[in-house]
Amino acid sequence: MKYYNHKKNFLAITEDEYCSYKKSKYVIQSAPYEYTSSYLAGSDKGPEAMIKASQFVELYDEELDAETYRNGGICTLPPMDFKNKVDAKAIKLIEKETRQLLKDDKFPVTLGAEHTITLGTVLAVKEKYNDVCVLQIDAHSDLRESYHDNPYSHASVMYRIHELGVPLTQIGIRAQCIEESELIKSSANIHTFYAHQIRKNEKWMSEALKTLGKNVYISIDADGFDPSVVPAVGTAEPNGLFWNETLEFLKLVIEKKNIVGFDVVEIAPAKNSILSEYTMAKLIYRLIGYISIKK
Repeated sequence: MKYYNHKKNFLAITEDEYCSYKKSKYVIQSAPYEYTSSYLAGSDKGPEAMIKASQFVELYDEELDAETYRNGGICTLPPMDFKNKVDAKAIKLIEKETRQLLKDDKFPVTLGAEHTITLGTVLAVKEKYNDVCVLQIDAHSDLRESYHDNPYSHASVMYRIHELGVPLTQIGIRAQCIEESELIKSSANIHTFYAHQIRKNEKWMSEALKTLGKNVYISIDADGFDPSVVPAVGTAEPNGLFWNETLEFLKLVIEKKNIVGFDVVEIAPAKNSILSEYTMAKLIYRLIGYISIKK
């Protein structure tokens, strides 16, 4: 595996001991795949923007009282090449790359463009952990059977994952069509915690935790956050999650479950603003910190 020069590394890590593929436990892979965006485009620039923004994140984490990257190392791979690859072919490439990381005993952190990419990572993870479940932070259910006649649409990614028999726990949902609502009601494998419900339920975190199995893959759509926190996304929705509550919940999940990988998707960088990609870069580093402390 090749890896970036230091100027393109996540966090701009310079010591080979903490950024080489061979020596690093955590591997950042970029999947700048955008083909089905339905509102604002530009998510294909998201992975690079998050890596660039990460280079201004402090290496010392004040909450964890540690320089997290020293606890396992973080390698950054060059972005995947999706030339002439869309839909099933794009998913196959992501699955192949993620499978290799897992084979090499790496922890995959995938930076995506549109949410479609999660199908590829979950296919690879499910091969290794047959009992894996998915924790989805999102404004949208993404449970349409197809969207604009494309079953590989970003709006259908969780439907495809549900078809695999993978249990889903959805947090922060606040935009869906009636067919998605009906699927949620009819499926014992989908547990949805709507934004309007968690605002009125002090026990939502513990209730959500109970729906998760032992092995958990976390998929974070940036629009799951409130637009006041992360504004530069493809389809922003009001009444989203805030920073502290999201980190509190994810920390709880990481403490109680075995996290087998995670992704961050749907950042569509806005001109003259770095807030969204910087916030997500800090989130990625914090999650790696939570996971590395446990391991």
